[in-house]
Amino acid sequence: MRIGLIINPIAGIGGRVGLKGSDGLETQQKALALGAQTLSHLRAGVTLETLFPVKNLFELVTAAGLMGETAARQHGFKPTVIGPQSSGLTSAEDTRQAAREMLDDSIDLLLFAGGDGTARDIFTAVGTRVPVLGIPAGVKIHSAVFATHPRAAGEIAASFIHGKRLELRESEVIDLDEESYRAGTIITKLYGFLNVPILSHKVQNKKAPSPGREFAQMDAIAADVIESMQPGWLTILGPGTTTRAIADRLGVPKTLVGVDVYEGERVIALDAGEAKLLDLIADQPAKIVVSPVGGQGFIFGRGNQQISPNVLRKVGRENIILISLMEKLNALAGEPFLVDSGDAGLDGILAGYMPVISGYHEKVIYRVSA
Repeated sequence: MRIGLIINPIAGIGGRVGLKGSDGLETQQKALALGAQTLSHLRAGVTLETLFPVKNLFELVTAAGLMGETAARQHGFKPTVIGPQSSGLTSAEDTRQAAREMLDDSIDLLLFAGGDGTARDIFTAVGTRVPVLGIPAGVKIHSAVFATHPRAAGEIAASFIHGKRLELRESEVIDLDEESYRAGTIITKLYGFLNVPILSHKVQNKKAPSPGREFAQMDAIAADVIESMQPGWLTILGPGTTTRAIADRLGVPKTLVGVDVYEGERVIALDAGEAKLLDLIADQPAKIVVSPVGGQGFIFGRGNQQISPNVLRKVGRENIILISLMEKLNALAGEPFLVDSGDAGLDGILAGYMPVISGYHEKVIYRVSA
């Protein structure tokens, strides 16, 4: 069995600093200037740790340097290395070239760490000619080709290596136009399909748009949240149309795809990154209001990486307010909300049952799973 691994070293670099993506050299340089750190090698490392017990059952084929080799050796593997050493920031063509070489090298499964942009590059290079599974490591992770968590990616790959008969499903590769996304307009495009090995509850669904007709319910949720606001407390609103209804009712602006901070009806910060959030909550209590990603159920770790593990630990689980339209809850068909913050210990703390505001003075109790 030959397993390929490609890590996009700059995937997700724009998330915690509030850039909503990592596409393009200018964005990557801006993220680094804002103090962003690369995290994709850490995410891939969790997958490699999960695979380590079965390392003698397969050959790991990986791209040179930061695109896979470094992480593989750090986690005790002796990989077969392809391509030249990568130095500094890598390009989409580097990813495509590595994938093509692995396809020519007759791999049985290709793992990649990145986001939707990386999934597009993998699709361009290999199409449906080899099974592919994404390790979620980007900012935009809306495609249906990713495991729910890096650990889940390792578990699926281990089952594949053991020869279990996993369903191969043609799953959508979708991506957003980042420039429009940063401007608050969501333009989604289907780029194609990848053959993804499916293990129950381990692969995420594609993101589904929020229903646009539930304005009355959104306003009712907003009224409930505003009624519970306390003097002297900050309110951190995550991205989305459901949270935007709260700002609309307050009469203040809201960044549709960003994280904003308010004190009552006063705007404290718009489109805040992790550093700004930590500065604001250093000496003032805060509540975080988030809504699950439609179709996927993620409350943290998808599109709101600014609300980092450090921010969540400082605010505390008891000060997280979950809100959701009933249509979103019903669409999950009993599947839990998911957290993938990048901190396994914190994800465990967040797991369990939490109240979800679904209307004015209306709540349901819903399960959160790490």
